[in-house]
Amino acid sequence: MKRIKCLLSLIVLCVSLVSCGTLESGNSVSDKGGNQSTGVEAKGKGTRDNSIRVLVPEATGTEVYGNADASIDASNATEGYVMVAYLGDSAKVRMLIETPAGNTYNYLINLDKQYHVYPLSEGNGTYKIGVYENISGDQYVAAFTQSVTVTLKDEYSAFLYPNAYVNFNATSKAVQKGKELAAGCNNDIDVVKSVYHYITDNIDYDYEKAATVQSGYVPTVDSTLETKTGICFDYASLMGSMLRSQGIPTRLEIGYAGTEYHAWVSVYTKETGWIDKIIQFDGKNWSLMDPTLASYASNKIVKENRESTTYYQLKYKY
Repeated sequence: MKRIKCLLSLIVLCVSLVSCGTLESGNSVSDKGGNQSTGVEAKGKGTRDNSIRVLVPEATGTEVYGNADASIDASNATEGYVMVAYLGDSAKVRMLIETPAGNTYNYLINLDKQYHVYPLSEGNGTYKIGVYENISGDQYVAAFTQSVTVTLKDEYSAFLYPNAYVNFNATSKAVQKGKELAAGCNNDIDVVKSVYHYITDNIDYDYEKAATVQSGYVPTVDSTLETKTGICFDYASLMGSMLRSQGIPTRLEIGYAGTEYHAWVSVYTKETGWIDKIIQFDGKNWSLMDPTLASYASNKIVKENRESTTYYQLKYKY
């Protein structure tokens, strides 16, 4: 049995699956709802509007915490994200978010002194946000920490905005491709099906990359689309970007697939609610939507995983 070989390092606190991803401003404009738009008219024949709907994270400055080394803008925490900027001069900095449930999300923060967006993905409650400077080896010292109590507007917004791991804007080629794939669809389920089949049919699993990927790797969705290769993290990020930009809440999830660290997606539609741990979709029935596994696994493997209730063990969602 072929095994998924996605070598993502994800260790809480000191060493983790880390991010230096940023949001690009691009040349897009915003509509009245704050969504980015490229002004391209939908050309689909379906009943569903396939216009691009990219939400734009903002550091609006109404609720800001910090010191000379770090700034945390929690102005839009109710939308499911915070903006964090490192302002000091350390050569390596981590940002940790401890969730209300006690889970810790660990990012390698960008050093460009600009705000970057990070999701608050585990519901209502108090999140402890800390920026930590490296002093030597795996040792870090706190530059600034702040607790933020959050009441989310809803359970979906955090999974519609771009973030460090699902990084896109309205001018991204992946977003344009998502719009193309959504043309002719009649509902959100049709869009998920179209995007899913495009990815599983066109993106090849990169075994060499899986064997050599380093801790700190972050997907670039347009690169995955262009090269048509990737590892599980790339598959999930690309699919998430396409679906979020069509207004479909999508979680990039990381945890265990069997004994391997792995990334996959779960999606939400009004017709179905949250669709979790799916591999295949035949237009009516869902079963284990993992685009990586479905792209290369045999029917026997898919069937085995479909029948397993413990194969996927979720640890983090972005």
